[in-house]
Amino acid sequence: MEMDLHLEAQTTLQTTGSESVNTDSMDMEHGESPDKEATSKSATETRGATPETIREGQATIIFPSLNEVFYNPVQQFNRDLTIAVISVHAELQLAAKGLKVSYEPRNQEPDTADNGATSTEGSNDPSVATDTYRPGEYCQEGLCVLEGLSATGLRGVRYAKEIPGLKNIVANDWNVEAFKAIERNIQHNGVEHLVTASHADASLLMNQYRLSDRVDVVDLDPYGSPAKFLNGSMQAVKDGGILCVTCTDMAVLCGNRSEACYAKYGAMSLRTKYCQEMALRIVLHSIETHANLHHRYIEPLLSVSIDFYIRLFVRVHTSQSKVKHSAAKKALVYHCEGCDNFHLQRMGRVIPIGTDAKNFKYKNTYGPPVGTKCENCNSRFLLGGPLWVEPIHDPDFVKKLLSHVNAHSDRFHTSPRMKSILTLVSEELLDCPFYHKFSQLFHHVRSACPPMKKFRSALLNAGYQVSLSHITAEAVKTNAPHSVIWDIVKEWVKQNPTPRKRKLEEDCISNVILNKEARITVSFDVRQDAMPMSHKQGMTRFPANPAPNWGPKARAKPSSSSETLEEKRARLQDKRAKPKEPRTQTET
Repeated sequence: MEMDLHLEAQTTLQTTGSESVNTDSMDMEHGESPDKEATSKSATETRGATPETIREGQATIIFPSLNEVFYNPVQQFNRDLTIAVISVHAELQLAAKGLKVSYEPRNQEPDTADNGATSTEGSNDPSVATDTYRPGEYCQEGLCVLEGLSATGLRGVRYAKEIPGLKNIVANDWNVEAFKAIERNIQHNGVEHLVTASHADASLLMNQYRLSDRVDVVDLDPYGSPAKFLNGSMQAVKDGGILCVTCTDMAVLCGNRSEACYAKYGAMSLRTKYCQEMALRIVLHSIETHANLHHRYIEPLLSVSIDFYIRLFVRVHTSQSKVKHSAAKKALVYHCEGCDNFHLQRMGRVIPIGTDAKNFKYKNTYGPPVGTKCENCNSRFLLGGPLWVEPIHDPDFVKKLLSHVNAHSDRFHTSPRMKSILTLVSEELLDCPFYHKFSQLFHHVRSACPPMKKFRSALLNAGYQVSLSHITAEAVKTNAPHSVIWDIVKEWVKQNPTPRKRKLEEDCISNVILNKEARITVSFDVRQDAMPMSHKQGMTRFPANPAPNWGPKARAKPSSSSETLEEKRARLQDKRAKPKEPRTQTET
């Protein structure tokens, strides 16, 4: 089962009993006899498992035992961000139909008109129409959402209770126990009018939507790679709809298993300092490739690398003519083994015909963009890709999303981090794929790093743009050529020489770089616009992990005891260590 349940840091855990959830009555609702119910309860007690409830956002989810479900507080940010994205999308879609949404709770008192008739606004009855919709209300003209890998239905329930303007949510999972859990949690949260449980293979279910009405949003959050679900998702989402994708197989996407990355995503990954952004661009390339098979193309709205996973939101469009632009949106990357320079080779060219913006010629590109050796350090190149080299964010959508989070920050427990990430995204340069790692630039020349403000000022003084990245605080994203960047590095080393205990070899990378003549005049005069607005505002942009073991978790497995994961980890510590042989006294 593709278990999707990860919990927020501020998750509320409580033992289920008479004051919280009556599991006995819930079993009866599913048509089980008292004898079968008692047998099930006895089996649970034998295992030592205790039923638990977990509250996240507006949803309350029931589990037989926390030892038997995939539980990860890291993914709280993922769910909050997805709710914000779908909310903004719903606002835009309903506004085009003359409808409104509101996040304020509706007055529970029925509104009475002058003629004594009771207002029907806010009813969950599908036959009732209104022009303002709130979370939890059925909307005939609203969005249809498909959650292909739902596990216990946490996402679906949260969507139903926290996003306005929804018509239907399909919470699907192929595992029988997960399907039962979805049904149980839908009933417990009272969202039967919006959420429908489904027991089917996710790929087969999504493929069936191409023969009927497609959905507005497809959400894929598997355990590992979503590669096998991408083709089906392109057939399920409607024109102008949104595809939400999570990838947790970062070892594959970041270059540890390049052959596996090519098998899953059709691209060779590289172990580089910018591997997280490369992972985003590889997945976008893969999504675009699957879209092109159905005469469709994608428009990235937001692509972020968070903790140990990446999350992408893309809008899907249909156009046979614009699909022809796809080759020009992708490129191979030549990565220098020595100094980490990178060069892009686009897969195709799009040439406008005359002054008509609708007519183009499509040509092969010229290459390669580099020689056999790096002009900076004389090292060889590694070849990676193909990957997406167009913008990975839509600045207008990010601006609306940030405004939404600022206006409704009380809806999201992770709103401080959401604001910081979205602010950093809004400050990124869109037309500059990849970045240099600040400390690594000076590591190559065996020098101490200057203040970041001076380095950024030097790039601005040279007439180029520079920004950070939401991925790391050390990112230097700029449109300056590599030669300009290294000229700035060499000038700093020249003005601030580092004492060396021993002489470096003549052919080492540091000497090769420093022995080349600079081509520009470098100025380190500090500029007021050198640091981004988020820095000037004192925003916490890269917060520390809020708890120990803040990372990926193991798959959920049925347990024969009530032992927690921490207790089990402590018990198995040094299990495989060789036992020490007892010392014997030697005869004298």
